Amino acid sequence: MYGALGSLVLSGLASAPAGGAARDPAAPPAPVHPLTFGRCAGVEHLPASVECGTLTVPLDYARPHGKQIKLTVSRTRATSSAERQGALVFNPGGPGASSMQFPLYGALPTWHRTARAYDFVGYAPRGVGRSAPLSCQDPKDFTKAPTDSPRYPSESFKQKKVAEAKAYAHGCAQRAGADLPFYNSVNNARDLDMLRAALGEKKLTFMGASYGTYFGAVYATLFPGHVRRMVFDSVVNPDPRQIWYQNNLDQSVAFERRWGDWLRWVAKHDSTYHLGSDKQAVQHSYDTVIQRLRHAPVNGKIGPGQLQAAYLKTGYNDAFWPMRAEALSKYLRGDAQLLIAQALPSGDGQGEENANAVYTAVECNDSAWPRNWHVWDRDNTALARTAPFETWDNAWMNLPCAFWPERRQSAADGVEEAIRTTTQRAVKGASAGDALAHASQQAADTDLDDALYGRGRPLDIRTEPGALPPVLLLAAERDAATPYPGALELQRRLPGSSLVTERDAGTHGIAYGDNLCVNGYVETYLLRGKVPGHRSYCGPRAEPVPGQPLQRARPTLVQQVKGR
Repeated sequence: MYGALGSLVLSGLASAPAGGAARDPAAPPAPVHPLTFGRCAGVEHLPASVECGTLTVPLDYARPHGKQIKLTVSRTRATSSAERQGALVFNPGGPGASSMQFPLYGALPTWHRTARAYDFVGYAPRGVGRSAPLSCQDPKDFTKAPTDSPRYPSESFKQKKVAEAKAYAHGCAQRAGADLPFYNSVNNARDLDMLRAALGEKKLTFMGASYGTYFGAVYATLFPGHVRRMVFDSVVNPDPRQIWYQNNLDQSVAFERRWGDWLRWVAKHDSTYHLGSDKQAVQHSYDTVIQRLRHAPVNGKIGPGQLQAAYLKTGYNDAFWPMRAEALSKYLRGDAQLLIAQALPSGDGQGEENANAVYTAVECNDSAWPRNWHVWDRDNTALARTAPFETWDNAWMNLPCAFWPERRQSAADGVEEAIRTTTQRAVKGASAGDALAHASQQAADTDLDDALYGRGRPLDIRTEPGALPPVLLLAAERDAATPYPGALELQRRLPGSSLVTERDAGTHGIAYGDNLCVNGYVETYLLRGKVPGHRSYCGPRAEPVPGQPLQRARPTLVQQVKGR
């Protein structure tokens, strides 16, 4: 009963205006501010062919006239005005990834026909980049290197990571204050509908990859009448019981399988890499490198943690397989240059820290996580016995959710921050009463919400038969980041949807890639609205060739957030 009530409350907040008056079902969830396009800011590093704008949305949709935040948007126009069908909005996943670069994909050969028919629209979701950016930690501390990554951590190492997770969660609460709870998947879906309306689109055409499939499915549940066409590529399991703790456990199991795929491929090409002629021997070569880096980090920056982060990419895309094997082979023979090029942390870490902050906030806010460390320790210790490659690193990444502030604590932090700001401004003779009044009202409203409804639960994603136009789901059978059962689950929840499966393959993000069969289904759907049967299958893509450079592979649509 409470689960159903939660879904009704979320749906009501998405569509009901303040005051309870009836709203046009085609209307967006809040008043729409005009969206105008012009020259892109230099920080976006986009060419003059791309135009940019700013979308204004409410921080809290239950208070649509309250605090507003601004999201950055990018666009290129359809290359054929005669063939134009509207705007195609894209999200690459994360949570925490931006699609501001998406308009550039129209120049790629595989996208040529689609770009004739659609404006390509990218954007930075709330919290990302310059869109009301989130931060939880000093970027220099976040990217501190070298770090360790033990497969079977000691008790002292575990306690160190618990302390770090507590500090990180506290940093998120301290820096974001009362705004922190509003960075979540339901609000991402509402923002998407505001973008649709601001673009002048009566109905949305959307492509979402990885996490983009999850909040895209939230959108389909909340606004089924606003959907024109949707492509969900590499599907997150939307079952509320999976969001997000169980999904991450399942992900670690799937990464173990994909790691095994890479080990077997390297062993198959032992004459090229000399890392071992079977899976176990290649694993031993990798473990040897781990041990060496633990005792003597390369360049003082590449330790086991940096190696693990670099080699996790083998689970995302086959294109990484040759270059990672070559780097490992050369390092063991005394040449570390390729390893440095592939694993050395670069930049000031600001982008990485921002992406991780958004990832953490969204996943922690979306659902209730185990609050007891002993539950995490029990589950991951058991899992690491059979899936050691990624289990504990995955746990450390998500552990701040065990110590995540409740909404009322975030609201209280917001009041404290407003008091400090008001005091500082008063000393200078300025007024800051509005900020304090806003924070105090949020705290009162939060207490009332918690008393009535308790802690939020994930939306029960599903639509009634006929409520949603046919949508296209894409999945690879051996995908590690979004295991294949998630696609089957979403298809059950969206009647009339069509699932295209890439057999015996594991690259994460398969639309407009190397598989012409998959590309044909996607292009036919976007250009003609035609879906294949209930289930359709494509053969696997060709295996990588030893020595194949990464730049020869077509770019993937999926953007990773700290390995996700």
